Amino acid sequence: MTQTAQDFTKTRRSSLIAAVFMMATSAIGPGFITQTATFTAKMGAAFAFGILASILIDFVVQLNVWRIVTLTRMRAADVANKAIPGSGYLLAVLVIFGGLVFNVGNIAGAGLGLNALLGLDAKWGGGLSALLAIGIFLSHRAGLAIDRLIVVLGLVMIGLTVFVAFASNPPLGEALYQTVLPDQINFATITTIVGGTVGGYITYAGAHRLLDRGTTGVENLQAVTKAALGGIMVTGLMRYILFLAILGVVASGVVIDTSGQSANPAAQAFQAAAGQFGLRVFGLILWAASITSVIGAAYTSISFITVFKPDITEQGRNRATTVFIALSLLIFVLMGTAPAALLLFAGGFNGLILPIGLSIFIYVGWRRSDLMDGYHYPRWLLVLGALTCLLTWYMAIKSVGPIFAFLNVA
Repeated sequence: MTQTAQDFTKTRRSSLIAAVFMMATSAIGPGFITQTATFTAKMGAAFAFGILASILIDFVVQLNVWRIVTLTRMRAADVANKAIPGSGYLLAVLVIFGGLVFNVGNIAGAGLGLNALLGLDAKWGGGLSALLAIGIFLSHRAGLAIDRLIVVLGLVMIGLTVFVAFASNPPLGEALYQTVLPDQINFATITTIVGGTVGGYITYAGAHRLLDRGTTGVENLQAVTKAALGGIMVTGLMRYILFLAILGVVASGVVIDTSGQSANPAAQAFQAAAGQFGLRVFGLILWAASITSVIGAAYTSISFITVFKPDITEQGRNRATTVFIALSLLIFVLMGTAPAALLLFAGGFNGLILPIGLSIFIYVGWRRSDLMDGYHYPRWLLVLGALTCLLTWYMAIKSVGPIFAFLNVA
């Protein structure tokens, strides 16, 4: 193998790993952690079905979106505009607004994380974390720094969560039974958890990262598919382990406070499982999840701005990203909503956005092979996509009221 070929292989591998972890850390952000703790406290082992549903939906959505984005060599909004003129602008506005909602929640999560880790006031913790994220984007080596930070913090999150899952000693048999045959099904919780793991900007995070690194076209399709499957496996495993960690605490009889301004449900669960050490571990996990999600949400949301300004430079995008984070911070500081409630709403809102983008992409897969260099898209994947699309529309319609009610948590 020549040096040039070796360099290409190494670059492609690093871009695929970065895309996997960008998707995984975005999908296991502070919203998902808080949502899992809240819903597990309310539903117990029955919430396992919601976790399974989110993983299955994630599988279909990510596989289709990653493949179509890299095959068309276009960003999601540009794909949408080519397929249905004008729809890309709508998608961009929704994703950018949904990303802003998410990022306010991510900054709130960073504040909750530093509060649990260091005892720092949540507003101060959120502010300092947002400034750190802005500093990363202002760096001349922003791309490399983002890739490395996300991979390292992703591995830390996984390791620490596995430790707490063992410490809490969950009822594994009951959890597995309820995963397939739940006592109850709550569509609002499933829509929220789906939105928190694959809704809004998260749908496109890994795909746009691959696009920016040049991993596109039919020649890279097999590698892209493997990376998408790898990312889904990492996130699915992490979600279930986190659920088990909190279920062990709930099953032991510990009552978790899921309401009120100071409520931090996941922190209570980790503290109950492993004392003060568990609380500090949780703080680090939540902060790592939050700071990577702040970066992922800002990076991906601003990547949609190119549909309005195609000639924007990378430096210009980085500046726009810092403004986006600063605006998120300002809204976080001004809002009086409890951070935990904000994280629930962010996931739910982005779950409402999900079916719009998915509908466009499934249409491209069925009818617009011309946008994919004539590639004949696998029909089995499109059938799964169409069924998932109908399911997400149904769940969104059923869940609008309960999702907006999250903002009314006192």
